[in-house]
Amino acid sequence: MSYVGQPLKRFEDPRLITGQGSFVDDIKLPGMLHACVLRSPHAHARIRSIDVSAARALPGVAAVLTADDVQGIIKDIPNRNMSGELQAVELNAPEQPVLARGKVVYAGQPVAIVAARDHSLALDAMELIQVDYEPLKPIVDALEAAAEGSVPIHEELGSNIVLRIHHDRQGKDLDAAFAQADRVVRQQYYVQRLAPVPMETRGLVADYQPQEDLLTVWASTQRAHGLKTALASLLDRAEDGIRVVAPDVGGSFGEKGGTFAEYPLVAHLSLSLGQPVKWVADRQENMLGFHGRGHNVDIEAAVKNDGTITGIRLKIVSDSGAYFVNSTPSPPYRASHRIIGPYLTPTARVEVLGVATNKPPTGAYRGAGGPESAFCMERTVDLIARELDLDPAEVRRRNLIPPEAFPYLTPTGLTYDSGNYEKVLDRALEMADYQGWREKARRSRDSDGPLIGVGLATVIKMSGGSGESRTEEALIKIDSLGQTTAFTGISPHGQGSETSFSQIVADEIGVHPSDVRVLHGDTATIPEGGGTGSTRGTVVGGPAMYLASQEARRKLSKIAAHLMDCSPEDVTFLAGRVTNQRNPGQELNFAQVASAAYNEELLPPGMEAGLEFKGSFTLGAPYQSPHAFGAHVVVVEVDQDNGAVKILKYVAVHDCGRIINPMLVEGQVHGAIAQGIGQALLESMVYSSDGQPLSGSLLDYALPRATDIPNLETDTFETPSPLNPLGIKGVGELPTVAAPVAVANAVMDALSAKGVRHIDTPLTPERIWNALHGQGSAKL
Repeated sequence: MSYVGQPLKRFEDPRLITGQGSFVDDIKLPGMLHACVLRSPHAHARIRSIDVSAARALPGVAAVLTADDVQGIIKDIPNRNMSGELQAVELNAPEQPVLARGKVVYAGQPVAIVAARDHSLALDAMELIQVDYEPLKPIVDALEAAAEGSVPIHEELGSNIVLRIHHDRQGKDLDAAFAQADRVVRQQYYVQRLAPVPMETRGLVADYQPQEDLLTVWASTQRAHGLKTALASLLDRAEDGIRVVAPDVGGSFGEKGGTFAEYPLVAHLSLSLGQPVKWVADRQENMLGFHGRGHNVDIEAAVKNDGTITGIRLKIVSDSGAYFVNSTPSPPYRASHRIIGPYLTPTARVEVLGVATNKPPTGAYRGAGGPESAFCMERTVDLIARELDLDPAEVRRRNLIPPEAFPYLTPTGLTYDSGNYEKVLDRALEMADYQGWREKARRSRDSDGPLIGVGLATVIKMSGGSGESRTEEALIKIDSLGQTTAFTGISPHGQGSETSFSQIVADEIGVHPSDVRVLHGDTATIPEGGGTGSTRGTVVGGPAMYLASQEARRKLSKIAAHLMDCSPEDVTFLAGRVTNQRNPGQELNFAQVASAAYNEELLPPGMEAGLEFKGSFTLGAPYQSPHAFGAHVVVVEVDQDNGAVKILKYVAVHDCGRIINPMLVEGQVHGAIAQGIGQALLESMVYSSDGQPLSGSLLDYALPRATDIPNLETDTFETPSPLNPLGIKGVGELPTVAAPVAVANAVMDALSAKGVRHIDTPLTPERIWNALHGQGSAKL
């Protein structure tokens, strides 16, 4: 029996749902201090002076720090080193001071930090700090920031353009494609800023033990090893003097993949005070520190009268915010590559400008460039169909890359590995009763009642990450009693990796998955690890664990063969039993073989005692990665009287390569679609003209509720990837790429009956009503 492919329930769940999880805020250490951060109320202002004397004088306050106190002690957070990782990129971004120095450049920027004996006292002390600000005019619109003559937010840079990306591999062919096109379809899109809103906010505890000269940090992070490296650099400490532990992590969606200013500050406080220090962001702090998306996109598609796409011209202006975090360049860079989607588009020219604004940094949020690019491409495909009076499904079918074309090199430089896109699309259309709903939509347009719309999205999602994140390590230890422990550099936060990795190991060494303990998120247990992000968990971490498991099986087979006097090829492992295939009556249990591994008298000659196995896996060339595919079909009903949207049907079919655990895949699909629905209909980080957040808390930032999520009908195909030994392509982000635009296409299909061409998301009742009735702006 193979455990890979079985829908096992997550081993993590009983502990988590019974309240036995351990998160950062659950950590309590003797003598622990609590930190609070004073943040700027202004989007742009000079700091004339800071007076912290009253705060420092308050009994119970251990420290109050400003930029002057950490100058030369904590380095500025550097920009991401993209040398050798990203092509065609020019970077001119500022480094980020951990505390504002001289001026503030976004509302919520850290200005000072307080450490006190309890959280309430730290808050009281924070309120005693007096800051004299000289307000400056902010720039909150990315297009304004990119305009010629715009005043630079960071004077030393001389410009607000901090990132440039350009792809133009077939310039002459592209010009010819547009010159010979039957039609050029144009549209401008705005993919709004979003707040990730994980259930657990950012936070960490730092504890310095001087007798060991060891700084231990417990952090709510996706990348324990990455955070360790960053802290060592920022604090100028040796990496072997830092240990980072990621306990249970209550969600992230990309936000917790980088290093924020509070992290080295809290670590420094513990180092200097000799006491453990805890900082946990409140909900508003978390929502005002980091965002995803925020892309302005102009697209032109050259097409033939039958809907065939012959060329794409694209310009993206990405709102980078005031500073770069680790992942800030990733979404615009990846969007510039992925704009082609699953289509046979022969030529493309892409220009990207990343611009500084007086808003918090943007970066990777579930999909990281995929939802941004797919939204624009899939909306454009629907507009092509509308302008040519063609069925949107047929336009997609005519442009999909056929199975025989793989591996397929796109005009933006990506190589897709494998797929049968049309088969997946056909299955989604069949499940959705596509033609039946098309007919109902047509009939609804002749009545004064609700309008019915049908939306499609066919999308790809690259997995595995870039640069060093394309490599992962694994370690398996089996003790003399047969207890198996697997260590991984993957750092899950809801993906179910403990379960899926145990299935991979169990298959190879012939035990039950529940007998395999999977440990992760601790830099002391495995020396290297890339964490979880970019759909790399099972795509890169799974093969590393598989290769380590194969090493274990080979040695265990040799030991068992020696004990049973047979060939290693004759040994089988199943359900804890080790059998000689040529003599089925000859059998050992797994523990007996493991015990023999530690007894030199029972080992084959020349074999070392012990059972410890390492595995390492690296994806191949940087632009050759597994690419998963998804087709979503959505049916909506739009109330003409109030603009309300109701989702009547949702079908999603995905090809994510070989599936380790179908139940985990289904859970990832459901969660990702929920987030996509939120982007399409509800969520947006809105700022006033003076840079003040208008949706900076859950009072104003609308998240989808259970009643907003329809019944989801899902299916999967498995076209294995040739790029890793397990054939995995990944699914954690793929549905989030398709869902926002599938819903938007459905709504716009309904509104097209009333002459509405496009509305930017979120498609709130107000925007829809304004578009239907011609009052106000549909983009409010």
